[in-house]
Amino acid sequence: MFKAMQQRIRQARQDESGFTLIELLIVIVILGVLAGIVVFAVGAFNDDGKAAACKSDVKNVEIAQEAFYAKSPTHVYAASVDALVTAKYLKEAPDSGEGISTDTTGAVTHTCSTS
Repeated sequence: MFKAMQQRIRQARQDESGFTLIELLIVIVILGVLAGIVVFAVGAFNDDGKAAACKSDVKNVEIAQEAFYAKSPTHVYAASVDALVTAKYLKEAPDSGEGISTDTTGAVTHTCSTS
């Protein structure tokens, strides 16, 4: 009885098939290629997000500049973004990683890479 059981176990093990080293290496290479594709795709999304944040910051400064002008008794524009913050038209100076500035003409300039 015990001998018959051992033979069945041996027979079952011989019938089992596993992955070869080549098959495992191919799977690892495919996973590496997919991981590389994902990394580049995420980088593109990050760039789009930075551009959108900069556009939003520029628009907020433009609106704050117009509000400053409308509320000013002499109808002048703020000389700088810091003046808009001091006058409480902006909570804080925009920090989108790009330079946003303004002057007394009301023009808002930026170095954002928006498309």
